[in-house]
Amino acid sequence: MTHVVTENCIKCKFTDCVDVCPVDCFKEGPNFLVIDPDECIDCAVCIPECPANAIFAEEDVPEDQVGFIALNAELTPVFKTITRTKEPLPDADQWNGVADKLKHLER
Repeated sequence: MTHVVTENCIKCKFTDCVDVCPVDCFKEGPNFLVIDPDECIDCAVCIPECPANAIFAEEDVPEDQVGFIALNAELTPVFKTITRTKEPLPDADQWNGVADKLKHLER
């Protein structure tokens, strides 16, 4: 199994999860992070580090977020590896918890 970054990461892109990942499986896009499903070792240390509560074990992804399993896999080769924490997007706190953000995803 793998872990999955879901919709609430869009336009927030907090990177607290990146520093704790022992295998550097996070990839960074313009306004979203994904987890490389082939690299993730299912250790779960990233889950409690995410201030947006946007990371789930694949089997625990909420039903309305299941499409993000495929989206993480699709964007993995497109996005670049990120291995260190960066500042979140400037208005991340305003976007945290906003529903229906998929239309704002930048590839």
